[in-house]
Amino acid sequence: MATLPNPLPLLASDPSGRAAGLRLPPGRLVDMTLDGPWHEPLLWYADTPAGPGSWSKLGGPAARAGLLPVLVDAAGAHGGPEHWELIPGEVSYPGDHDPETVLAECWEACADEGEEWLGLCAGRPAAGAETGARAAGTAEALAAECPAWFKDPRLALVPARRSADVPAAIGWAGPLNHENDVARLCAVLRSWEDRFGIRVVGLGFDVLVVSVAAPPVSLPEAEELAAEHFAFCPDNVWQRGPGTLEAYARGLVGEHVWTFWWD
Repeated sequence: MATLPNPLPLLASDPSGRAAGLRLPPGRLVDMTLDGPWHEPLLWYADTPAGPGSWSKLGGPAARAGLLPVLVDAAGAHGGPEHWELIPGEVSYPGDHDPETVLAECWEACADEGEEWLGLCAGRPAAGAETGARAAGTAEALAAECPAWFKDPRLALVPARRSADVPAAIGWAGPLNHENDVARLCAVLRSWEDRFGIRVVGLGFDVLVVSVAAPPVSLPEAEELAAEHFAFCPDNVWQRGPGTLEAYARGLVGEHVWTFWWD
């Protein structure tokens, strides 16, 4: 697997990031994992809450430096990312997994006996400019609203090739009770990038927020997608959702933000 150099170690001696073309606010590097310090920083995040325009202002220069933006919740029950029990050593590479195989296996493990996995839905690809604008808008809204399940959004930077890989790049363990290797779920996120124009916008201890540039526009399309969401995160339907795929699907029609939570 070819990997890009991690630019984050440079910030230890250059906290402003000027050498990399960045103008960073005060922040911190995180290398703490469940097993102790990692051999290099996994992410950087700001010391203060994300303000208006912070995503758009930093996103472009960061991407050119090999870093992708994401909002992290620093005020959840478990605190900021340094307390998230990250497990980068247990994570594989998203490109090594087939998304349909992952979802089919998750479906088989979670669905009622006799309910058949029907495969991936078609989706509707979105233009790159549209996905970027939608991600920025979603990040701005999340930072402004600070919902109870995402109280203190901070701008973070992660060394990753594509947005879907951000959870795997830091060894995020949010879905651990459902899937031990988050890279398998990142393979699904890659597929949703291609089919729905999603971008990973927010991460909490056990919460994932994605923007959606091209959501389903009809109930039949949403019903097909709901099966993928259920396999990806059954708690969204069983515990924090309406309890049935049919009711869950109605909330996906035209919805530009998908939020997932694992117990």
